Amino acid sequence: MAADKQNDTKVSSLDENKNKSADGGIGLEILQIIKESQQQHGLRHGDYQRYRGYCSRRLRRLRKTLGFKMGNRHKFVGKKITVEMISDSRYLLLVLMEAERAWSYAMQLKQEANTEPRKRFHLMARLRKAAKHSERLEKLCESPRVDAKTKLEAQAYTAYLTGMVEFELQEWKLAMEAFNKCKTIYEKLASAFTEELAVLYRQRVDEISPNIRYCAYNIGDQNAINDLMQMRLTGGGGGMMAEKLEALITQARTKQAATMSEVEWRGRSVPVKIDKARVFLLGLADNEAAIAQTANEETKEHLYETLLAECRDTIQAVREELKSEAKQRERSSDGDSGKVSNLQFLHSYLTYIKLCTLVKRNESMAHTLQAKLKEPEVDEDKRGPRPQDLIRLYDIILQSLAELSTLQGLEDDHTFQKEVSLKTLVYKAYRCFFIAQSYVLVKKWSEALVLYERVLKYAMEVQSKAKSLNNSLKDLPDVQELIAEVNAEKYSLQAAAILDTEETAEVPAKQQVKDNTPLCNRLETFRLDPALVGKQPNLVQFPPDFQPIPCKPLFFDLALNHVAFPPLDDKVEQKGKGGLTGYIKGIFGFGS
Repeated sequence: MAADKQNDTKVSSLDENKNKSADGGIGLEILQIIKESQQQHGLRHGDYQRYRGYCSRRLRRLRKTLGFKMGNRHKFVGKKITVEMISDSRYLLLVLMEAERAWSYAMQLKQEANTEPRKRFHLMARLRKAAKHSERLEKLCESPRVDAKTKLEAQAYTAYLTGMVEFELQEWKLAMEAFNKCKTIYEKLASAFTEELAVLYRQRVDEISPNIRYCAYNIGDQNAINDLMQMRLTGGGGGMMAEKLEALITQARTKQAATMSEVEWRGRSVPVKIDKARVFLLGLADNEAAIAQTANEETKEHLYETLLAECRDTIQAVREELKSEAKQRERSSDGDSGKVSNLQFLHSYLTYIKLCTLVKRNESMAHTLQAKLKEPEVDEDKRGPRPQDLIRLYDIILQSLAELSTLQGLEDDHTFQKEVSLKTLVYKAYRCFFIAQSYVLVKKWSEALVLYERVLKYAMEVQSKAKSLNNSLKDLPDVQELIAEVNAEKYSLQAAAILDTEETAEVPAKQQVKDNTPLCNRLETFRLDPALVGKQPNLVQFPPDFQPIPCKPLFFDLALNHVAFPPLDDKVEQKGKGGLTGYIKGIFGFGS
């Protein structure tokens, strides 16, 4: 209640600021007010009952503020707002809230009419009342006191509610005319005003477009079905229109299903006699193509959920037939009871489709989370994705693959079993990788390193087994990219573990092995050593140990004693031939 009053105060101030437009008339932002009110009070989650309660409380507060009371607690006295009374935009807002209250009640009844068809009569009465209130709002806006923009918005709002009434009555031509009028007005308003308001007008046009195409299809335009399918891919058309579109697609498939008699899977042709299974299998290719074409993750998730819901309903229908078939077998006591029947094989095929769709959906969600995981966090207060979220997704994938390997009729299909085991190894590797990353976040380096080694082991095993099953790797993630990422993460982790001094100080004694071997002698092994980041790291041994080296060799010339030298007499100077000169030189030492 307090929140309602705060929102009312905010909107009332908005109304007062815009009460007088540029040309001096009374103005009311009809579409902006109803969109803000709907988003803040339940319609973001499809809760029409909550929005209806808000409209009732808002009406009471408006009447009390304006002094526009309908009698007293003992007697009701009906009053109508006339053109002469309009001196404040809140009188127009009063009529608008009455229309919104009736419309929200109609939408609430539409949700309940799925299980209680009688409520459809009440639904139509409330829709007509909403359209009647909108017509009264349009007449009040014809006053010269109201500005031109509010008049146009009132006309568009009336056309929208009138179109909703005719749409429910299946008066396709009248509904199409009303929706086209609404669309034209909003397109003109979008081109004439600011971008902020233009976005609201364009959103309303996008909401109306599927209804227009659906009306055109029912009038006789066969090309409209293609436009409707395209709008379904882009997420257009919600609420009432979404149900109509799904019913239309189912109806078209039912007409085509009459020609379908059997389906072939894993080399075996299986007759399909159940109409629900025919419709589902006929639309399976279209659903898968729609999912492949969709770029919007929210729309893709919706299509996956729709496909899974249809698959579950079809499996339930086949299961009921299996029960009756089992009873007939018991009565007839058929001797060939060991063979898997066609109906049981069809059940296995549908279960295979369901489990494969689950795997694809979770893999798509995992890819989206991985992309967000690599993005830097902008808002620290807002919790972003964590590796633990991805672990849960891969757990579900592995559980689905385990169920695939136990399908009846495929126990002896060795190729199928090998494909499932190969897929299991791939997703085990990815699950192990994100478990390692979750350990990295809490700085458990040893556990993370062991898990990274396990990832490499799984990846190498996949590569060795994939040689004979190349076709099975087309839809699987690339393990080569995973190997490259693991190698990069592994070396980063080792560096972080060495630099994290606080963490290494708390390492258990078993991991802190005291070894005096210097780092240069054990580079090939990784071990947490607190001494490496201390003041005296044991990097090399100093002083180095003495090492034996060869000394300079000694050479003994043993052959010299046995060498006969040639005579040198002819070259030696004879002493007797010197004469007096030689004697004098000898005395004074000149010749020495």
